[in-house]
Amino acid sequence: MGKALYIAEKPSVAQEFAKALKINGQRKDGYLESQDSIVTWCVGHLVTMSYPEKYDIKYKRWSFDTLPFLPREFKYEVIPGVQKQFDIVKGLLNRPDVETIYVCTDSGREGEYIYRLVAQMAGVKDKKQRRVWIDSQTEEEILRGIREAKDLSSYDNLANSAYLRAKEDYLMGINFSRVLTLRYGNSVSSYLKSKYQAIAVGRVMTCVLGMVVRREREIRSFVKTPFYRVISGIALEGEKFDGEWRAVEGSRYFQSPYLYKENGFKEKKHAQELIDFLSTEQPLRCSVDKIERKKENKNPPLLFNLAELQNVCSKLFKISPDETLRITQELYEKKLVTYPRTDARVLSTAVSKEIYKNISGLRNYPAIGTTAEEVLQMGSYKTIAKTRYVNDKQITDHYAIIPTGQDLNALNSLPVTSQRVYETIVRRFLCIFCPSAVYQKVSLVTMMQGEKFFSSFKVLQEEGYLKYATNSFARRGAKAQDTEKSDSEDVSCDAQLLAALHKLKKGDILTVDSLDIKEGETSPPKRYNSGSMILAMENAGQLIEDEELRAQIKGSGIGTSATRAEILKKLFSIKYLALNKKTQVITPTLLGEMIFDVVNCSIRQLLNPELTASWEKGLNYVAEGSITPQEYMDKLEHFVRIRTDQVEQSNYQYALRQFFDAAAVNYQKKQTTSKRGGKV
Repeated sequence: MGKALYIAEKPSVAQEFAKALKINGQRKDGYLESQDSIVTWCVGHLVTMSYPEKYDIKYKRWSFDTLPFLPREFKYEVIPGVQKQFDIVKGLLNRPDVETIYVCTDSGREGEYIYRLVAQMAGVKDKKQRRVWIDSQTEEEILRGIREAKDLSSYDNLANSAYLRAKEDYLMGINFSRVLTLRYGNSVSSYLKSKYQAIAVGRVMTCVLGMVVRREREIRSFVKTPFYRVISGIALEGEKFDGEWRAVEGSRYFQSPYLYKENGFKEKKHAQELIDFLSTEQPLRCSVDKIERKKENKNPPLLFNLAELQNVCSKLFKISPDETLRITQELYEKKLVTYPRTDARVLSTAVSKEIYKNISGLRNYPAIGTTAEEVLQMGSYKTIAKTRYVNDKQITDHYAIIPTGQDLNALNSLPVTSQRVYETIVRRFLCIFCPSAVYQKVSLVTMMQGEKFFSSFKVLQEEGYLKYATNSFARRGAKAQDTEKSDSEDVSCDAQLLAALHKLKKGDILTVDSLDIKEGETSPPKRYNSGSMILAMENAGQLIEDEELRAQIKGSGIGTSATRAEILKKLFSIKYLALNKKTQVITPTLLGEMIFDVVNCSIRQLLNPELTASWEKGLNYVAEGSITPQEYMDKLEHFVRIRTDQVEQSNYQYALRQFFDAAAVNYQKKQTTSKRGGKV
């Protein structure tokens, strides 16, 4: 009887498969073997795409004559540093006694690509190949994945999209970087007084650079606009609250040109005129025009996908998306959480039926006290499949990141930040089984001489899930990280004021203690931080803070959950963007702005988030089988050919000088400071 070969992406994962399969056989160089099974591993990528000079030595020299570079067949090669492991894997894949190959690389597009390249280079033929698709590395899940493994051909569409993604990044990167460097590299290097300047561009990274530069320029060009609001101080049974004037229909200032918005004036004098008018009748009083009381339920937030977790960790721990992914990957490999590179924020129906096990295991996790036990006693996990937290249609490869409830002892060996990331995941998970938080809202409209003032109050009546949402390491008195800021007009009030508000009825007369002018000014857009940038990439360039709205948005973002952190990291490493490690705020560098200007003049489409997202969507269509790989490739080659020719014909050197000057003004102070400091 033939042997089964299990091939994992990393040695640590191979070890988990060997444990689950009870392979206690001999450890050899690069694999483990027992009587009926062999487990081996890649070390990430073993095979990569060849550089153009491997096709023909003429491509080594960058020249307009050899562009666009669009090979009919792509060449691949083994990465030199991992040749030894590739040879081991190749030998095992082709061993005569190996009958079935179980592909156990990461369950996603990149994991599929890693194995397909190895099988292609190894020349695998006439073997049964089965794909193991798992959501965590627990023994139970590994055995289920092996038991239910499908024929590898079931994942051919996913493999096609993986190959196309790599070809797309390769063709755009090589052609556009070369043609832009040849045409405009000297303009950049001579301006910076540097020897040589390659212009590195990419399908995703150039788009991200564009988002940051545009935001920085919006901030620079922003002009603060002052505005003036009129506020009434209203007395009620020994308490005091504010009313905000608004120029609603019926007001003498309704649709007036003096208004900044309906609740403020452009000039202070008009606000004072309103106060003078309202003060003609003394003593100052107002009448209750309208009062509304209602309860508002706030549901627990959706579960974490990678982007949401990276955003929260950026806020809580001031760590980069790359670091969050590294930590979560480690938690996954230690069997503490499910697969991290996921876009879904919900559970599958299948896993919801077994969710009791995850909750039950958390009873032994000290950081959450008795929360897991309380959640089990609530019993809501039994009906979780009927809630918004379970939706098979919103899952492509994997469901949301949740704790497995297993191997809690592994936490003790992890750094504090990793333990805190784990607790954050656990609390978000447990909250979905808890009741909503309930607020009492009171909206009040008061009237003074035909002018209306608005007040709004919000009081937490039932904690619900908020009781469990605050991390054990949070500062005392800190609000739970999952609570979102209430609307700006909502004011929290104490029980005494709430009781007094409840007694009010239409027509009641109240004393107005004061009428004041509050000066404000418009705020510039916020810079991206590492977390908000990941969210903006996920939502095709839109920074959507509201999590309910984000959940409704369909379609692909810029890059994927697996690649976004790496793209940001590259932009920092090539010094197009700068990251403040303390605040995680992202800003462009002068070089980054100059590259933006070059691309903006020549291949503006690369800066368009919607277009970049549409390429990603196209890859998804290939993975779904909606379009053929050839259709996608034809479109890609046409785009590369047209844009490369366009840059060759262009001549924007003179115009670029003006753009460079405009950007450089903002960096002169920094450069002067650096020179004075001696060390740069």
